[in-house]
Formats: sequence, C-alpha cells, structure tokens
Amino acid sequence: MAAAPVSSPAAPALASLAAAGVLAACGGGSSGDPAGAPGGATTEAGGSSPAASAPTAEEAARFLLQAQFSASDEEIAAVRAQGYATWLARQFAQPVGTTGTEWLTQRGYGVANADTRYHNASYPADYMLWSQLFTERDAVRKRVALALSEIMVVSTTGLNQTWPAFLAAGYWDVLNQHALGNFRALLEAVTLNPGMGVYLNVLGSQKEDARTGRQPDENYAREVMQLFTLGLYRLNADGTEQRDANGNRIETYGPSDVSNLARVFTGYDYDRGQNQSFTVGTSTVPGPQQARLPMVLTASRHSTLAATFLGTTVAAGAAGDAALKTALDTLFNHPNVAPFIGRQLIQRLVTSNPSPAYVARVAAAFADNGSGVRGDLRAVVAAILLDTEARGAAGLSSPAFGRLREPMVRFVQWGRTFGLRSARGSWKLGDLSDPATRLGQSPLRSPSVFNFFRPGYVPPSTALASAGQVAPEFQIVTESSVGGYLNFMQNAIRNGLYVNAPDLPQNSASNASNGFDITCDYAALLPLVTDPAALVRKAALLLSAGQVPDATQARIAQALAATPVTAASSAAVRLNRVAAAVLLVMACPAYLVQK
Repeated sequence: MAAAPVSSPAAPALASLAAAGVLAACGGGSSGDPAGAPGGATTEAGGSSPAASAPTAEEAARFLLQAQFSASDEEIAAVRAQGYATWLARQFAQPVGTTGTEWLTQRGYGVANADTRYHNASYPADYMLWSQLFTERDAVRKRVALALSEIMVVSTTGLNQTWPAFLAAGYWDVLNQHALGNFRALLEAVTLNPGMGVYLNVLGSQKEDARTGRQPDENYAREVMQLFTLGLYRLNADGTEQRDANGNRIETYGPSDVSNLARVFTGYDYDRGQNQSFTVGTSTVPGPQQARLPMVLTASRHSTLAATFLGTTVAAGAAGDAALKTALDTLFNHPNVAPFIGRQLIQRLVTSNPSPAYVARVAAAFADNGSGVRGDLRAVVAAILLDTEARGAAGLSSPAFGRLREPMVRFVQWGRTFGLRSARGSWKLGDLSDPATRLGQSPLRSPSVFNFFRPGYVPPSTALASAGQVAPEFQIVTESSVGGYLNFMQNAIRNGLYVNAPDLPQNSASNASNGFDITCDYAALLPLVTDPAALVRKAALLLSAGQVPDATQARIAQALAATPVTAASSAAVRLNRVAAAVLLVMACPAYLVQK
C-alpha cells in the first residue's frame, strides 16, 4: 500500500487554512506531533478484529470521532475493551429508534389549522433533525445517514409543497433506514421517496406528449447518474479516472442517456391512500401521511417508449415497475458506483484525499462483502473505518491526511460530548445556515443539489491547489463564517441556546417558559475545573482525540489560570472556566482539522 507521504508540497496546508482568523490564544497552527498522538495500532482493511494490543484512549477517541459524532469517557472505555471491529458490529445492530416522522407527530406538528399552519411550515424539520442528531442512540447510523444526505441531496429549502417538514422527515427516515443496509435498496427508496420526488421533479413527471411538446422531466435522471451513483467520468476501481488513447477523460453518460432514462421516472405521484385530510378555513388540506409513503405509479402517465441508457434497453411498452427495476439495477451494477460512492464516504468520515489504494479496498468491499453480496453498506463503512489508513499513525503527521470538520458536525459533537439537553424536548434550534451569525451550515439545508460543497473542491491559490489536493469543506469557509462560528459557539457553550415557548410546538413571545431551554451539563469537565492543565487535557482528548499539541494546551491552560478558580468559587465562575476551555480547544486548527 502506498500511504500518503509524510512530507508534501501542501504542508501544512490544511492547518494553515484552518488557522486563518482563529483565536490567537490557540497559538496559530502549532507544529509538531499532536500531544498523546496514537501509536501504531492498525487493522487490516475490512478485518474483523483490532490490533493485538488494545487501543489507547487517544486511538479509541480518534476512531469514535470518525465513526460517529463524539467520544465520551464511557465510549472510549468500550472501544478499548471491545476493540474496533466488535464495538462497530454492536453499533451496527442498534435499532433506528424514534423516526423523524414520529418525532414531528409526537410534538404536534402533524395537525393542520389556520393558526399554526404547520402544513406550510418547514422549520419543524430543523427541530426534528437537531433532536435526531443530538439524542438518538444509533450514532453511527446517524453519522452515515448525515454523510449520505450530502451525497444524495434533498434540501428542505426546495420542498415547496404541502407538509415540507414531513417531506424532509420522510427523506431523513429513508436515509436512516438504509444507511447500514444495501445500496440497491437505498437507491430505490431514495428514487421513490416523495421528498426526492418534489426536490428533483420525479413527482408529477409525465410521459411525452407530441401535441403539446411535453417531454419527461430530466432532472432526476441527470442527478441520479451525476451525483448519486456514477459521476461524470469513468473510473478505475481505485477511483482514478480512466483515459482514452489521447489522454482525455471518458464521459460516463451523455444527453441521450439522460433523456432516455427520464422516461423510466414518469408517472409517479403521492400515495394518498392513507391520508387523513384537514379542513382549514374553506380549504381541504391533505394529511402528512403522503409525505412518508413511497410514491406510486399511475400507468397512464408513464412513458411507453423504449428507453436505451448506459448500454441497457427497456423495451417499449414495458410495465413501469419493471422499467424502474431495470434502470436501478443498471445503475447499481455499473463499475463506477463502488469507487464513486466509496471515495465520498471516506471523505465525509476520514480524509479528504484518500490514496487510490484506500479507495480500491473500500470499493472492493462494496463489490463483495466477503459473502458475494454487492452494495452492503455495513461492509463499506467497516472497510472505511478499519482500514490501515484510517487507523494507522502515519496520517497523524501527514499534511495530506485528514479533513476539515464541518460546522454542523462540530456543533453536534459539542452537544453529544457534554450532555446537551432540551429541558422540554423542543429542540428549537432552527436553521443555523447564516455564516455571519450562526454555523454557516444546517442539516438538510444545502443551497442546491450539489451539497454545501463539492467533493472535488480545491481552495484557489493555496498550497493544496499546488499539490493537486482537494479540501471540500473549505468551500464554505470565509472570513464571515470563521467569525460567525466562534461567536455562535462562544454563546452556546457558555449559556446554551435560547428558546421561545419550549413547551409549545409554535413560538410565543409572551410565553413564561422562554429562556435557555437547551444547555450542556459538562459533567466530564467540571470535576477538573480547579486544575487548568487537566481540564484542557480532558477537553482536548474528548474533542480532538488528544491531537491539540502540548504547547497549545499549555497556552490555553495559562490563559485560564489568569482568572483564579477554587473549589469555593461560584457555579457561574466554574462554568466560565469550563466554557473558555471548550471554546479555545474548538477554535484550534489542530481541532478543526480532523486527523
């Protein structure tokens, strides 16, 4: 295996970019190996057992922060006792738990009336998503589902039909249901999901009509190939691009493939069979049930023309369900899918620039899980997380290895790490997409089908660009977003999140319960509050797997010690020190770049 080089023209590109505009107290982009850097524990790709020696606390935390959102003391201990593969297998067996649709219904958002107008409101979807990401036990499944939501994108901002919050919830539920299942089943569920149908125009697309000039909508046919399965260019099994005799890239599909495939996706609409309608004023509003049920086919609206795409032909007059099966089987079995999807999942979980050998091993797990099954996402996720490049120590000192943590992932990590709770279960966090005042990112709030950032994004005029490397998450990094993140997190870490009417589904400015309903308890840190060095060391372990360098930790501890704190100090004074420690760690380049 050719591992990423220890020294690279990009050095230290990721860290230097992350350092721009970050608090001076963190010491900029400190050089040297991280404090407590994991040693040489490795596993074979796709292996079923960890290395001979149990992982250290830092190694266990590093693994957890790739596999899910957070690393608590209990989780670190569990990984150290069980080993990576056994712990992961147990997480794969975790049930889905409360679905997004169930949560919305339980909170009262599934009722249509003239006062609340939830049937036209998208904001409850934000509350639902934050609740799911912060509280549900199946954190590995949720992490993979969030990664998939950035590959097979549906954005709440584009769900401009009745019950947009339930459309978003229904799509999120599909991703969770299939995140650790088979990719073929995921692809079919995504295709027939009404949220996707609304977002990319499958819902309501009709067959061609020569009298009016109508043609089937091509939006989904194009994006399911370009973004969800194949990509634009033919790939080798290791994710590198194939070239023709003249050295040119070879396109995966052409306009004819798009127009022909579009015929397969005609005739689909809501399944209204379980709707329980509401009367709102003089109007009848359909129930939210149609937002979660797979779309159904109306045969009279389905194209009966032959459809030829990607070397496959659906015969003229073929039944709609048979045509769909042929199309999805063709996409699923295309040789591009394994490296195309595998590489992007590596980027979301482990590193932005995986080696071709790493991609090839993950693609091989997609092609065959060891039992002759193609598309087993559990095998794919295990291959990603247990690979030598993910687990080995080489990446810790390689400037070419790692990824910038996404703002929403940092936020969820903070909450899960330090016991974030909504006292009344409202989770009214809302859309946090504003880069100047909030995170600059919010789940299922991508500005387009191309996600918040592209997997091949290269920050212009940087060392990364000179080295031919990508850094997807930097596409949403600006001066405003750096400052906005720090200001938002400073307030959230110290005070929690202010909520209007947390006891009610809707907001109410005059509600007596208005206040900081969403707060952390910091149970893991408060016992260390009188020892600045120990406090910072524990925060760095939990948040960065100990990768914040000793020198930087010492500077933070020194800054904290400037304000005396004793066992007799007030609760507010003790919380001030804990909040400052957490903020300063979360502002450090060695934290922002996940290794």
